[in-house]
Amino acid sequence: MTDTIQFPKKPGIIVSDADQRRLTTLATTALDRAPEVAEELLNEMERAEVVPAQSVPPTTVQMGSTVLYKADDGRERRVSLVFPGQADIAEGKISILTPIGTALIGLSEGQSISWMTRDGHRRSMTVVKVEGTIDTLPPTDDTDPGPAAA
Repeated sequence: MTDTIQFPKKPGIIVSDADQRRLTTLATTALDRAPEVAEELLNEMERAEVVPAQSVPPTTVQMGSTVLYKADDGRERRVSLVFPGQADIAEGKISILTPIGTALIGLSEGQSISWMTRDGHRRSMTVVKVEGTIDTLPPTDDTDPGPAAA
């Protein structure tokens, strides 16, 4: 008899049609450099409810969103979700091409999700508040993940 570990079902997510196109392209180009996170981002884009940008609720995490979330250690953290070339952890800007970035995209306030860290640990978080968006432009060329991916 084999024991299997059951993880909670992932919550439904919403992404804009523009984010879905850009992130699918970005993940596809990142498959060689960061296969695990790129595959996870592709999976998230595949399962997402895709809507026009103007139909994404303001309480839903999108590219450029500043998010307050509660981690499984009980601490609250505030981060902004950005493209790889804009990431700066000291400024709280996390790349979509990180496990936590991929976990956050499309979540709405009150939703929880678990994800696997790069070192193999399962973590979870709950979105407390989506506080708005910062200016984030996708890379000039949708196939260029930015200098941080190099």
